[in-house]
Amino acid sequence: MTNKLFEYFKKESLPYPLALYRIGFGILIMFSLVRFASNGWIESLYIEPDFHFSYYGFSWVKPLGIYTYLIFLICFASALFVTIGYKYRYSIVILFLSFTYIELMDKTTYLNHYYLLSCISFLMIFLPCATYFSIDKQENVKIPQWTIDSLKILIVIVYIYAGLAKINSDWLINAQPLKIWLRAKYTIPFIGETLLQKDYSYYLFSWGGMIYDCVIPFLLLYKRTRYFAFFMVIAFHIMTRVLFPPIGMFPYIMIFSCIIFFDNSLHKKILDFIRQFLGLRIKSLEKFTSDINSYAKSRLIIPIVVLFFVFQIIFPLRNNFYQGELLWTEQGYRFSWRVMLIEKAGYTTFKVVDNKNKNFQVVDNMDFLTPFQIKQMSFQPDMILEYAHFLGDTFKKRGFNDVSVFADSYVTLNGRPSKRFIDPKVDLYKQKNDLKHKTWIIPIKDDIKSLL
Repeated sequence: MTNKLFEYFKKESLPYPLALYRIGFGILIMFSLVRFASNGWIESLYIEPDFHFSYYGFSWVKPLGIYTYLIFLICFASALFVTIGYKYRYSIVILFLSFTYIELMDKTTYLNHYYLLSCISFLMIFLPCATYFSIDKQENVKIPQWTIDSLKILIVIVYIYAGLAKINSDWLINAQPLKIWLRAKYTIPFIGETLLQKDYSYYLFSWGGMIYDCVIPFLLLYKRTRYFAFFMVIAFHIMTRVLFPPIGMFPYIMIFSCIIFFDNSLHKKILDFIRQFLGLRIKSLEKFTSDINSYAKSRLIIPIVVLFFVFQIIFPLRNNFYQGELLWTEQGYRFSWRVMLIEKAGYTTFKVVDNKNKNFQVVDNMDFLTPFQIKQMSFQPDMILEYAHFLGDTFKKRGFNDVSVFADSYVTLNGRPSKRFIDPKVDLYKQKNDLKHKTWIIPIKDDIKSLL
C-alpha cells in the first residue's frame, strides 16, 4: 500500500489542466469583483453600515472605510496576474489573502461559493498552475498528477457533503424549502404558472437535487459517463441560476470547475482556441520534460495539502458536537457545504436595561443596522449575541449602569409557524461569545431526521 502511494505521487501529467484552470479561475474572480462593484455592494454592504458582524476569532477583520475599494482593487489585480501567470506564486497568495479578507469583513454576506473560492485559491498556492501558458514559464515541463487530482477531490467533497446533507426529512419528505421557493416563481415563463405550482414538482426537484449531488462526482470521475455527467452539470446549474437568481456565481463556478475532470486533450483544445482567439501561434507538437524531482524538493507541500483535505472532511461534521437541531440553531452550519437547505425568517427586538436605575429602552434596530443586516441577524443566534454585546457596549457609553440586554425573538423554519427562538429571560450581555453550545436557544420540538 505504501509503495503504491509513493508511486502515485511520482506520476506525472501534462500541464494543460492546471493552466486552463488558472486562467478560468482568475477570470471568474475578476468577473465576480466587477459584478460586486457595479451593483454598488461594496458601499452598501461594507462602507455604509456602522456595525459589522464578525466571525469568531476574526473580529479584527473590518472594512477600511473608503479604502475598502483598495482591497477589492488589489484582489482584482492579483486575479489578473494569476490569469496571465505573472509572478504566480506571489499573485495567488495575495489573491487568497485579499479575497478571504473581503469574505471575513462581515458575516452577514456569507455564501458557500465565497468560501469555495477561498478554499480553491488556498489550494492553488501549492499547485504548479503557472508552468505552462504563462508569463512566468517559457519551458515545457510535466507536473505531478496529484496536483490535478487535488482539485477534483475538492469538488467531489463539495458535492458529496451537499448531497448527504439533503438526506433529511424536511428536504425529502416535506419538500422544504423548495416548496416555498418554487411556488413563488409563478412569473417564470411557460413553467411558472403550471409546473412550479404542482406538488409533484417540488418532490421531483428535492429528490432530483439530492441524487444529483450524490451521484454526479462519480459520473465525472468515470470516463465513459463523463460527457453525460458534464451535460447534467450544465443543465442543473443553469436551472438553479434561472430559478434562484440570488445564488449568484455559484453555478458558473461549479460548471467551470468540473472541466478539470476531463482528459488533457480537451484542455489542450481549449487552450489552443484561446491562443487562436488572442492571435497567438498554435503549437501542435510540444515536448515536455520531467520536473517531478524539482517539485518534490519542497517536502512541506504534500503534508500541507493532506492536512487541508483532512480539515475539509472533518470540519463539516462539527455540528455533531452540538445539541439541538442544526437547521434551527445553525451551530456548525456554515463552512459545511450545506446548500439551500433552509428558509428562515425572524423578528427580533432588544431591550437594554439599566439595572441600577431600573430604566430600560427598547431598541430600534434600524438605528444601528441596515435592513439586510437586520434580516440576517434576526434568525442567526451567534449574530443575535454579537449584536446584543454591541448594544450593551453602546448603551454603557451613553450612561447606562450595570447593563443587561434581552432579546424577544420569533423565527420560522421551512414553512413552520413562527416560534420563540431566544429565551427572553437570559441576559445576552452576560453570555460569552464562544464556540460552545448556546443554551439560551429555545429548542425546536419538531424532530427533523437527517443523515449528517
